[in-house]
Amino acid sequence: MGSADHASHEHHGPGYASPADAMKAGPEKELYATALYEGTGIEHPDYLATVDVDPNSRTYSQVIHRTDMPHVGDELHHFGWNACSSCHADPGASRRFLIAPGTLSSRVNILDASDPRAPKVHKVIEGEEIKERLNLSAPHTVHCLPDGTIMISMLGDRDGDGPGGFLLLDQDFNITGRWEHDSGAMRFNYDYWHQPRHNVMVSSEWGAPSTFLPGFNLEDVTAGKYGHAIHFWDWEKHDVIKTVDLGDEGLIPLEVRFLHDPDSTHGFVGAALSSTMWHWERKDGDWTVENVIAVEPVEVAGWPFPVPSLITDLLVSMNDRYLYFSNWLHGDIRQYDISDPAKPRLAGQVWVGGLLGRAEEVQGNTLRGGPQMLQLSLDGKRLYVTNSLYSTWDNQFYPDLATAGSHLLQIDCDTERGGMRINKDFFVDFGKEPAGPARAHEMRYPGGDSTSDIWV
Repeated sequence: MGSADHASHEHHGPGYASPADAMKAGPEKELYATALYEGTGIEHPDYLATVDVDPNSRTYSQVIHRTDMPHVGDELHHFGWNACSSCHADPGASRRFLIAPGTLSSRVNILDASDPRAPKVHKVIEGEEIKERLNLSAPHTVHCLPDGTIMISMLGDRDGDGPGGFLLLDQDFNITGRWEHDSGAMRFNYDYWHQPRHNVMVSSEWGAPSTFLPGFNLEDVTAGKYGHAIHFWDWEKHDVIKTVDLGDEGLIPLEVRFLHDPDSTHGFVGAALSSTMWHWERKDGDWTVENVIAVEPVEVAGWPFPVPSLITDLLVSMNDRYLYFSNWLHGDIRQYDISDPAKPRLAGQVWVGGLLGRAEEVQGNTLRGGPQMLQLSLDGKRLYVTNSLYSTWDNQFYPDLATAGSHLLQIDCDTERGGMRINKDFFVDFGKEPAGPARAHEMRYPGGDSTSDIWV
C-alpha cells in the first residue's frame, strides 16, 4: 500500500498556538469538501467528500470517502469546526466535530471526524426546531468561539426574510439562543469574523433567502433587495456599533477576513456584484473602510451589459503576506501581495474557467464553470478551488454544472516571488460520483485552515 494508506492520524488538539505554529504543521493529507445535488434532478443526500491530497498516496486526487447526510435537500454550503485555534488555551477542547448546515433545509448536521478519513454523522438539528425556537433560517458561516460555544450566521427569519441573526450552540450542540442583542441597521446577513482582542466582529450582507433562493434577478438589485453594507459589532455587548454603507461600488459584500495576526486590525471584504475589494482598519479608535481593488467588467457576446467579474471568495495566507480571491464569472484567481494591507499589489493570476474563454485543459478536461470557493494549505503553497456557487445561480450562469458536475483543482503558489500555476497532476472530477454529477463547494482540512482558525 502507498505511504498515505496508513492508520488515520489523530487531530484532537483544539488548534495552533500561533499562525507561525500552524505553518509548521506539515503537509495536509486529507481535504474535506461539501458536495450537493440540489438543482441537478438527482434525489440523493448531499455529502461530505474526503479527498486524498497526499501526492505520495496511491489514491492521490481521489475522493476516498463520502459521508452522506441523513436527508435529501440540505444544500450544504459553508461548514466549520466545533473548536479551533481560538480555543488553544483550553486543554479540554477538541477539534473533533464538523458542523455542516444546509441553507435550503436550515438543518444543522454534526459530523464526528474522529477518523479524519471517514467522518460519520453524530447529530442533526432540524431546521423546523430552529425556526420555531429562534425565528431564524438559512444557516451559513460557522465559527467556534473562545469559550467553546459555536456561532452560526443565519440569513433569514422563519419566512425567509431578512435580516436574520446569529445562532448559538453549546458544546453538546444544543441550541442556547441568539448571540445578537441589537442588530442596528443590519438589513441582511451573510459572513462574519470576530477578533476579541479588539472587541470587534465584522459581518457582511448577501440578501434574504426569499430573494436569492429562486436565483439572481437584476431587478432585485435595483429594488434594494441585496446588501451593500458591512457592520462592526461590539464583541462584548453583542451590538452593532458602526454600519458602513459601501454604496454602488460595494454591492453584495460577501466573505470577510481579518488578518491572522490577532494584534492587527486590518481586514478585507469582497463585494461580489461590484467586483471590488475593500480594506478596513482601525485608525484613532474608529473603523475606516476603503475600496482598494476594482476589477473592471468585460463586454461578452450575448450579454446585454458588461459582465462583472463577481468576486465570490477570498482568503488571506496564514502569514498575512498574500490575499487571494476568485472571479467566478471572469474565470481567474488573483494573488495580491498585502505586505502593506492598504495597498495590495497584484502578484499572480491564473485562469481556470469562466465566461471569457480563457480556460485551460487539465488531464483532458476543459475546465467548466468558474473559480469559486478557495482553501489554502497551511504553508501557503497549495491553493484548492471548486466551482459551484449556489445551485440556482449555477443553473443560470453555468447550466452545464448540473449535468457535468464540479471539479476540484490545485493551484501551486510561489510564496517567495508571487505567482500561480495549475497543478496538472491533480484533478478531482465530481461529475463521476457514484450517485451522479455533484456540485462541490467549501473545503476544510482536518487540522484547521486559513478560513476557520482565529487567534485571540
